[in-house]
Amino acid sequence: MLSDVMEDYLKVIYHLQDERDGRIRTSEIAEYLDVTSPTVTSMIDKLEERGLVDREKYKGVELTPEGETVALEVVRHHRLLEAYLTEQLDYDWSEVHEEADRLEHHISEKFERRVVEALGDPEVDPHGDPIPNEQLEPPEESQTRKLTEFGEGDRVVVERISDRDSEVLRYLSERGIDPGVTLRIDEVAPFGMITARPKDRDAEVSLPENVAADVHVHDAV
Repeated sequence: MLSDVMEDYLKVIYHLQDERDGRIRTSEIAEYLDVTSPTVTSMIDKLEERGLVDREKYKGVELTPEGETVALEVVRHHRLLEAYLTEQLDYDWSEVHEEADRLEHHISEKFERRVVEALGDPEVDPHGDPIPNEQLEPPEESQTRKLTEFGEGDRVVVERISDRDSEVLRYLSERGIDPGVTLRIDEVAPFGMITARPKDRDAEVSLPENVAADVHVHDAV
């Protein structure tokens, strides 16, 4: 049986692999989890012994098929819990990530099925991220682009928002930038600041480049 921490590491590696191609370096995992590199190396040793990651010296790690299956199950639990907390318990979408982090390792398959039934088998979580299916198949690759890739005058629809940083989620939620919202980009400053206006709102919102990069959008029709 895997510990919660082991599952957390597999989930992080899965998320990092989802963001870009190639193996994931120890330093990237350490930064994501806010731990030291030696701590990560020690855990990678344990995961490698169990056949859950493949490590190549000086190049990093990647999930094995077995490791990916474990990660997908944790991700499925996490995103179903986020959807349940939002739809059934009236949590705001910006505050469910941390709650789901605490619960994701401890739900039974029976509870998971009850959640799926209560929600009607949702395909995405409140942040717009796809929920892996019951067969734990990897979700299809998203066709969205980062908000930072668009220019002044463009109109886009927010499809998903990275849930890595809870403060960023709260910042965006308070300013009306939610999944499904249409934005008009009014200004892109030379240093990366993006000024956008959510549809049906009078106030513009200024987004630093690192925040705008967490907002994934597609062209408004």
